[in-house]
Amino acid sequence: MGAAALALLAGQALAQPSQGELDAFARTLDVGYRVLDNRPGAAVCKPDPSCMLAQITLTAPQTPPTGWSLYFSSVDKIIQAGGDDFVLAHINGDLYRLTPTAGFGGFAAGRPIVVPLRLEGHQLSELYPMPNYYVAADGLAARTVESTRPRVDPETGMESLPFVQAFTDEARLAGGSAADLTQWATAPRVFAANAEVGTRLQAVPRAAILPTPLSTRLDPGGGGLDLSRGVAVSLAGVSRQDLAPALSRLARAGVAESRSGAPLKVRVAAGRNLPAGAYRLTIDAKGVAVLAADGEGAANGLASLTALVDAGHTVPRLVIDDAPRFGFRGLHLDVARNFHSKAEVLAVLDQMAAYKLNRLHLHLADDEGWRVEIAGLPELTEIGSRRCHDLTEQTCLIPQLGSGPDPSTLVNGYFSRADYIEIVRAAKARHIQVIPSFDMPGHSRAAIKAMEARAVRLRAAGKPEAEAGRYLLSEAANKSVYSSIQHYTDNTINVCLPSAYVFVGKVIDEMARMHAAAGQPLTRYHIGADETPGAWTDSPACAAYERESGIKPADLGGHFIEKVSAMLAARGVVPAGWSDGMTHARAERMPARVHSNNWGALGGDGPTSAHIQANQGWEVVISTPEVMYFDSPYAADPKERGYDWPSRATDTRKVFDFMPENLPAHAELWRDLHGKVQTSKDPHPLDPGVRFVGLQGQLWSETVRSDAQVDYMLYPRLLALSERAWRSADWETPYAPGKAYDPATGAFTAEMRARRDADWNAFANLVGQRELARLDAAGVAYRVPMVGAVVEGGRLKANVEFPGLAIEYRTEGGAWRPYVEDAPVVGRVEVRARSADGKRAGRALTVQ
Repeated sequence: MGAAALALLAGQALAQPSQGELDAFARTLDVGYRVLDNRPGAAVCKPDPSCMLAQITLTAPQTPPTGWSLYFSSVDKIIQAGGDDFVLAHINGDLYRLTPTAGFGGFAAGRPIVVPLRLEGHQLSELYPMPNYYVAADGLAARTVESTRPRVDPETGMESLPFVQAFTDEARLAGGSAADLTQWATAPRVFAANAEVGTRLQAVPRAAILPTPLSTRLDPGGGGLDLSRGVAVSLAGVSRQDLAPALSRLARAGVAESRSGAPLKVRVAAGRNLPAGAYRLTIDAKGVAVLAADGEGAANGLASLTALVDAGHTVPRLVIDDAPRFGFRGLHLDVARNFHSKAEVLAVLDQMAAYKLNRLHLHLADDEGWRVEIAGLPELTEIGSRRCHDLTEQTCLIPQLGSGPDPSTLVNGYFSRADYIEIVRAAKARHIQVIPSFDMPGHSRAAIKAMEARAVRLRAAGKPEAEAGRYLLSEAANKSVYSSIQHYTDNTINVCLPSAYVFVGKVIDEMARMHAAAGQPLTRYHIGADETPGAWTDSPACAAYERESGIKPADLGGHFIEKVSAMLAARGVVPAGWSDGMTHARAERMPARVHSNNWGALGGDGPTSAHIQANQGWEVVISTPEVMYFDSPYAADPKERGYDWPSRATDTRKVFDFMPENLPAHAELWRDLHGKVQTSKDPHPLDPGVRFVGLQGQLWSETVRSDAQVDYMLYPRLLALSERAWRSADWETPYAPGKAYDPATGAFTAEMRARRDADWNAFANLVGQRELARLDAAGVAYRVPMVGAVVEGGRLKANVEFPGLAIEYRTEGGAWRPYVEDAPVVGRVEVRARSADGKRAGRALTVQ
């Protein structure tokens, strides 16, 4: 150990701050974070191929006694920290520590100390850095630095990070490299984009609903049916319990049950050659009739009836014959990275049912948290559901993703057994199957640390090793050195330990018991199937296992998937996983039914891997990240939250434009992540008669810290997901086996483009004029779109993604006023939209 380090340790031992001094320091320390350059060039990044530059600035009115450190999260790996005042240490994952050096001269009031940083990757948004830096000292309660807490704008409900300096240098900050052609979504660019696709205000047909039915035939005589006195419900072949949420939603639309109301007859008749979820809705002068082959179809018919109810509680006379495009219409919701409440999950289920989505893929465990109670393993939730400042991790996990030191914040938490049963019951009542997800063998740090703490507790209590180690997922003697994509060095289950499979079996069985208690059998279980290369290369247990079985470390991941899949199949449960991890398993050693979420990139191996797995008989659910990852930003704008690695911009229009049954064709229409044209080939075409089974949207929660942010990221994109999962549009490019695509292919004709744009305009007007108001009424804090605008000849021209929403503008120093076409303006102009109910404002953009 060097002299400087010894002097530092000695100084810390002699002078520790008091709790009051540490508290005062946390209140008064001003932290600033600035991204300097996302593309500094090879000479600066050398020897790394690429990097970014940033800096942390620290200012304080006075210096506390030594012995403190500053902790913070950086999702991007920090390669180097400069300056002479602090030593940087990587703790694990994204947690870092800055400790004053022996030569630290303290804070002079008002004099900033700058810590230059060189990092991997790039940070393209002001919301990409993580909040809640904190200060800690031995023996004291760690405290969040007040200046780094997020702030919420009361007018928009949107979060900001005031300690992050605003992005203004588009040339240095908009792209991750010199080759990146991405531009920020300025008001004139948004205006041009809206105009290019022809988004304009038009009347919404009375019978229009989402998702669009297969066939709608209006009564040629016109007219409607008055439901203001309610409906008299009669059921045949279906129980009231099966339709209770659908009838409740109808009541919330103003059509309650009443003996004197219009007749509403719901009949389920099995064997009518209708697919699951299909229905016929008939509305005539006599009343309403719903005919379906199952309870799901009956509920879908009632959802359509509810969507037709207008403000006067009338519905048009018509006949709708409807059936879904895909049997699997899914939403993935991650509550593992950051926890989200039971109330939010239940609210999401309500909207899924309204828009005819029928699978909830609930991600319950990952590196950053374990979120459901497992009987007999209390440590999973006592420790694995909380993040706090305990570097020993005997009481909680270490802070990650800007969670800070406090275990009581909302990003911490879990579902009790009763909570989970309630969620599954609510899903069952809405004809939504819940698919629990526990990522393994990688991304398992929360479980690993919880089971290590369990073993420590039981050993300390004098329990025999067989009991203490019964559920261990890690091996103390494993000296393998590895780092996951999130920079963890200890997040992968040791698949050579028999106890790992005891643990997996225990979790599967407890989940099955909860599903049984909820009345919805566990039919699918998602194992993730991620792994981390190198996690078992120096494991004594794996060396012994190789000697016994002949299985080499490189093949252990696939062996784990095969073994767990067999465990699930033996219990009558379909194993599910992400497509890349599932490729490590040998198809001939997998069960007859296998579910694979294909998340390969469209510009990469996505189409090929989807086709290969579908051709081998697996049930492939399209989960394409460029368009189906709803944690991506809506726009390439530095004030939009979300991870940008899948897509720089995934707005509702992009989701609407997706053609899930012809993945290669998107190369003709879409540009790549850097704004460049792309090409695609189809070397492994789909076999005749083979289809994907479904479509799923994903919301991962690394950057989503509140329930309101869940709403913001999901809606209104979820409405476009519903449309594409339910309805195959007539403008989609038909799949042609083996066909290659590029921008010059010409497969997507001008006529198809015109039909698509007209279809989008109808959808956008329906959303803007009706559906967003329904979401407002349900308390959903959806994203209010940005307004596009230009000033031409001193007059303001503006447009918005969803026509019908109110647009506002203001000039420098003025008040917000309603927009009127060609309004005269002078000087700097800002524009924004308001929510359908007028209660919330969207984010403002500056025109000039």
